[in-house]
Amino acid sequence: MSDAPTTARTVRFRGGGFAPTTRRGVGLAVFVTLVLLVEWGTRSGWISALTLPKPSDVLATFGELWSSGLLVKHMVPSLTRLIVGAALGASVGIGVGILIGLFSYIRAGLVPLVAAIFPIPKIALLPLFVIWFGIDEGSKYALIAFGTFTPTVVATYGAVDNVDRTLIRMGQSFGLSWLSIVRKIVLPGAMPGILSGLRISLAIAIILLVAAEMLGAQYGIGAYILEAGSLYDLERLFAGVVILSLMGLLTSGVIGLVEKRLLRWRD
Repeated sequence: MSDAPTTARTVRFRGGGFAPTTRRGVGLAVFVTLVLLVEWGTRSGWISALTLPKPSDVLATFGELWSSGLLVKHMVPSLTRLIVGAALGASVGIGVGILIGLFSYIRAGLVPLVAAIFPIPKIALLPLFVIWFGIDEGSKYALIAFGTFTPTVVATYGAVDNVDRTLIRMGQSFGLSWLSIVRKIVLPGAMPGILSGLRISLAIAIILLVAAEMLGAQYGIGAYILEAGSLYDLERLFAGVVILSLMGLLTSGVIGLVEKRLLRWRD
C-alpha cells in the first residue's frame, strides 16, 4: 500500500469566538421594535387599552412628570435609599465573604448562619424592620442593606473558592507573603465573580426598594406606582415601571464601568 501524499493545513484559531463582542445598536433596535409593535397593537385594537397603554401616552406621562417636578421629587428619595442601602449591604457582604473564603474558622461559624438566613424572603421581614428602626428611612435602608448583604456574601466567598489554586501555589513557590498572595492573586481572581454577584444583589435591592416605599413613603418610585395602581392609571403605572427598568440599566452600566476598570488584565 503506497503512502498518499499529505499536505499541511493551517487550522484557524477559534478561541476568539468565545470572547464577548460588543454589538452596538442591537439592543436598542430590539427595544424600539417592541415599542413600535405595542404602539401599533394598541392603536389598531389588537391589544386592549385595559391591558396595555399606548407607549406614546406613557411618554406623554413622562413629560408631565418632568414639567410638574414630580419626577425629581420621586427619583431623588429612591436613588438615595438605593445607594445608601446597597452600599452598606454590598460593602459589608464583600468583607464578610472574603473573610469566609480566607479563614476556615470564620467559614465554619458563619456559613451555616448565612445559609439559614439566605432563603428567607426579605420582603417578609419589612414589618420587623419597621418595629426595630421605625417607619421612616431607617427601616428602608436596613431592608435594602440586608437584602443586598446575603447574596453578596454567597457570591464573594464562592468567587474566592474558585480562584485557581495553581496560581496560589505558584505565588508560594516564588516566596510571596500571605498578604501579597491575597492582594495580587486571590482578590483579582475573585473579582469577576464578586462583580457578577453585585449585579444580582443590586437587582434585588431595586425590588426591595419598591416594597419598602410602598409602606409609609410619601415620595419614591414605589409610592408612585402604588398610587397609580390604586387609581388604575395604567399610563402612570407603566411610567413607574419604565423608571425602575432605567434604574436597573443604570446600575448595570455602573457595574460594567467598574468591570472595565478592574478587570483590564483579562483583555
